[in-house]
Amino acid sequence: MDEMEEELKCPVCGSFFREPIILPCSHNICLACARNILVQTPDAESPQSSRASGSGVSDYDYLDLDKMSLYSEADSGYGSYGGFVSAPTTPCQKSPNGVRVFPPAVPQPPPQHHLLQQPGSLPPIPRNSCITCPQCHRSLILDDRGLRGFPKNRVLEGVVDRYQQSKAAALKCQLCEKSPKEATVMCEQCDVFYCDPCRLRCHPPRGPLAKHRLVPPAQGRISRRASPRKISTCTEHELENLSMYCVQCKMPVCYQCLEEGKHGTHEVKALGAMWKLHKGQLSQALNGLSDRATEAKEFLVQLRNMVQHIQENGVEFEACLVAQCDALIDALNRRKAQLLARVNKEHEHKLKVVRDQISHCTVKLRQTTGLMEYCLEVIKENDPSGFLQISDALIRRVHMTESQWGKGTLTPRMNSDFDLTLDSGPLLQTIHQLDFVQMKGTGVPAAPMLQLEECCTQNNSATLSWKQPPLSTIAVDGYILELDDGNGGQFREVYVGTETICTVDGLHFNSTYRSRVKAFNGSGVGQYSKTLIMQTSEIAWFTFDPASAHPDIMFSNDNLTVTCNSYDDRVVMGNSAFSRGVHYWEMTVDRYDNHPDPAFGVARADVLKDVMLGKDDKAWAMYVDNNRSWFMHNNSHTNRTDGGISKGATIGVLLDFTRGLLIFLINDEQQGPVAFEALEGVYYPAISLNRNVQVTLHTGLPIPDFYTPGEADPTGSVC
Repeated sequence: MDEMEEELKCPVCGSFFREPIILPCSHNICLACARNILVQTPDAESPQSSRASGSGVSDYDYLDLDKMSLYSEADSGYGSYGGFVSAPTTPCQKSPNGVRVFPPAVPQPPPQHHLLQQPGSLPPIPRNSCITCPQCHRSLILDDRGLRGFPKNRVLEGVVDRYQQSKAAALKCQLCEKSPKEATVMCEQCDVFYCDPCRLRCHPPRGPLAKHRLVPPAQGRISRRASPRKISTCTEHELENLSMYCVQCKMPVCYQCLEEGKHGTHEVKALGAMWKLHKGQLSQALNGLSDRATEAKEFLVQLRNMVQHIQENGVEFEACLVAQCDALIDALNRRKAQLLARVNKEHEHKLKVVRDQISHCTVKLRQTTGLMEYCLEVIKENDPSGFLQISDALIRRVHMTESQWGKGTLTPRMNSDFDLTLDSGPLLQTIHQLDFVQMKGTGVPAAPMLQLEECCTQNNSATLSWKQPPLSTIAVDGYILELDDGNGGQFREVYVGTETICTVDGLHFNSTYRSRVKAFNGSGVGQYSKTLIMQTSEIAWFTFDPASAHPDIMFSNDNLTVTCNSYDDRVVMGNSAFSRGVHYWEMTVDRYDNHPDPAFGVARADVLKDVMLGKDDKAWAMYVDNNRSWFMHNNSHTNRTDGGISKGATIGVLLDFTRGLLIFLINDEQQGPVAFEALEGVYYPAISLNRNVQVTLHTGLPIPDFYTPGEADPTGSVC
């Protein structure tokens, strides 16, 4: 929290805020400091006073120009803010040495106890006083309420109190002016910590104060934290509590402001609702700033690593240079010293640039972290009106700070590589022309970096994305993407090209694939990236495939429902192929006229599409009518089984590669024995039908309860 400390100090006195007030420009200042920087403007009835200094009106142009912006309703909106009135046409009066500051006329005694001091007992504010913000230098004229017209920043005061309590080993007296002594008691009624001298002077045990309860400081701290939240009152109507929020003026208001004041026609909302809304906006803004701060921290680590790399590369480069120069004749020694001097100069220049960037980034990150910690402490406050008084300004600051970490801020200004090499080929007669030549962009490419947030799997497809390291300056001609077989086998090339994103289709379901990528150019092939492990879907989701279907097949329902416009049987396949695992899908009969015999099963990619499924040696199927069914492969009919289909019937297909089996079901009951065995290779779901049948496909289904799949060992045998 040390970075936050600057947020908690007054810009005038440089100490922690004490009784901070909020100026219309959203900046804060101690109440006592505000009194000390007041200046007086001339009375309206004595215009000649503006010429007392003899310098003319031009001496005050800077203040007039500031007020033109300050008091314009369309400019900053300050003209409607409580606590001051519009500026007069005459500027603040100046003495020959500048504006007249009004310190206390006589030395002030130590501040007395606040319970004994009524609001009217404060030293009066001079008439026509004005105050200038010490941060943005905007000036404003106070009204009759003086400094009481500015709202107190209780949120900031609470944050300062918590911060000081967390840092201080012992509680200090709140009334000591210089070098506060350690507090010995705390008055629960006055809510003030006293040392012994200040207690005797400001809180004597007599009169009304005799009934006050004094407790040890540690106990007082606990009771202060447990005390209920103070209720905010309106600056315009001091007896009214703030209960609503004026959307147009962006400030909390009371009930009387709505009934009698200038906010009567404005849009207002509930204070609690706006408190939660602004807290959410500040939290959301902090999320973005937090990301920038995280990036800045990582960037600082990168810069510090660059210092080490520059040191190492510099040493390595010097060694190579010395080795080459020592191999030359004696005449080369004089040139060697000049070249070493140049390398050292480049070395120091790189270090200076990187260290300067580290220093600049460290300062900016410290400021950012301080603002973040301050905002987080503000969010913890439970005072809606106090929070809303400062939330807009904090949100603007957070967005402004985030924009300062814009593009280019987190980019190194210097490369850690030495883009020089020594050409040792010239003969002795060219020794005086020996110089460095550029070597930027030579060598094999660096290992690519996988973009994990963009890599994903869907069904039996995998998408991979990668990029070159940000500091790499070596040209890349293309990339080579490799995947293994999904079973821990050897890698194989699946893509070669210039793109940095690739989708690989046709992978095995429920399989784990390892992937890696490397870059290449004219100098050779670079190192592999880190290996990425990707898991394909356990259950298959697929549809019928219009691209591979017979032209007579008609599709609907997003390719899940098919029929045919021909009286002859036509074949349609699914758009996913299977070669591993256990898979189950179903088809429901939506229409069944004139007792046709559709066929259901699996097929190779090159199956015949104009005959019944199973007529050739590329398909394994069950064809069924309204009374019985047969299994068919290569036009061989086997295992006639009673039981047929009708409209609304469900046909299930169970394909188990762990055992090499194909099983059929009708209405959740197994139809006949195991239809086919020893199935190996790649198979597509397939059916054949004519115009009298319409079916709908259902995928992504679990294995039926009656069936227990086998598990194959690494040698391929069934367990």
